[in-house]
Amino acid sequence: MSPTKQFIKETLTIIILALVIVLPVRAFVAQPFVVSGDSMDTTFANGDYLIVDEVSYDFKAPARGDVVVFKVPAAGLAFEHQSTSSTVYYIKRIIGLPGETVEITGDAVKIYNAQNPNGFVLTEPYVNLGGGASSTTAFFENIHEKITLAPGQYFVMGDNRHNSADSRFWGVLPKTDIRGRALVELFPLTHMTLFPGRYTFTK
Repeated sequence: MSPTKQFIKETLTIIILALVIVLPVRAFVAQPFVVSGDSMDTTFANGDYLIVDEVSYDFKAPARGDVVVFKVPAAGLAFEHQSTSSTVYYIKRIIGLPGETVEITGDAVKIYNAQNPNGFVLTEPYVNLGGGASSTTAFFENIHEKITLAPGQYFVMGDNRHNSADSRFWGVLPKTDIRGRALVELFPLTHMTLFPGRYTFTK
């Protein structure tokens, strides 16, 4: 066999093996997601390209501070004046966990749970309060809300607090609607990182 034919054969073999390995992984383990909108600014910008880990939450519960992609519940679609039969995905950050009570007063978030019955205010260095409120959320800038999460329910918010339609407005997020967590940011290349946007809260 000539060197050229040998090279072509080896190249095709590599491509086929790559497809055999990558396609099942893409189908069952990870999926691409393109950020749409500014609700997570400055953590993510419109058009950022992410890979979403779809399997970790099969083995462990989502944690506070995780950035997750999820199917928008019907209440969220209605709030955004979209058909409740639509399939739309958002990206937000997990703030409240099952069994906790979340209290929102303006821009402050207070969490009540078994370990902290008197509550504690979250310190959130990732939050962007620099932008003006959007027409969707301007009315709710001075919102005061207190909600208790049942088992399997999460409270999510965008980092761009004045420009995010989230659990403050359409309620809780069922775990069954969570598609996965942000695993890798691939684009822009200068932002390439593992577990982009993740913030680990101290106990």
